[in-house]
Amino acid sequence: MHLFRQPAIFAACPRLIVAESTRHGGVSPAPYQSLNLGKSTDDTPENTAENRRRFCAALGFQTEQLAWSKQVHGAAVQLVTAPGGAEGYDALTTQTPGVVLAVSVADCTPVLVFDPVHRAVAAIHAGWRGAAAGIVGKTLDVMAGQFGTRGADCIAYVGTCIDECSFEVGAAVAEAFAPEFSRYDAGRDKFFVDLKKVCADQLRTFGVPDAHIEISPFSTVLHNQDYFSHRKDGGTTGRMLAVIGLEK
Repeated sequence: MHLFRQPAIFAACPRLIVAESTRHGGVSPAPYQSLNLGKSTDDTPENTAENRRRFCAALGFQTEQLAWSKQVHGAAVQLVTAPGGAEGYDALTTQTPGVVLAVSVADCTPVLVFDPVHRAVAAIHAGWRGAAAGIVGKTLDVMAGQFGTRGADCIAYVGTCIDECSFEVGAAVAEAFAPEFSRYDAGRDKFFVDLKKVCADQLRTFGVPDAHIEISPFSTVLHNQDYFSHRKDGGTTGRMLAVIGLEK
């Protein structure tokens, strides 16, 4: 597998940088092998810097164009106007060409949104807390207020994350979601939550048509040979990036 996958839903969108990284094509040794793009791991800064350089170069832009935030599993949205780092935001949105938004994931759900009418993009990190707090809908609300974004115009990708059959949770977490997004397995005495379904529902609630939504068929757990999984790898693993930006 290549360094990244590009969602098919964006194939006809001109001058758009968009991708979701895999774990392949980097320089990091085990347990971060090989394309670890996360700065918050115990991998060396030299390795992650080279991995980021390779990933960005393969997509045709420079690492200096990235905009990101130290994620806190919340639902705060940052309006980005320039590259660089921030802290405390789990969703980023911009209309600025040349800025490539990035969210870091290793089981949580990345959601990428493009508004082709107003030339605006968003990158969202939706863990269970963010998903339960409606982070996808809140991001779209910010885009509507800032740019005039309408759901009918948007194109969106719900990315690779932990799948429903692997995401065992306790009752307290399950209760944070409406019943249609969780189920109880009596045999295992565990609940299971479908994060992809939660995120896709928030897109639809904003008015994004089903035909404009692509949902990744891959799982960080079931396809762990291609993606990092915090849960599957016992908490010590690399990070993927999901990126979206407007070309200059």
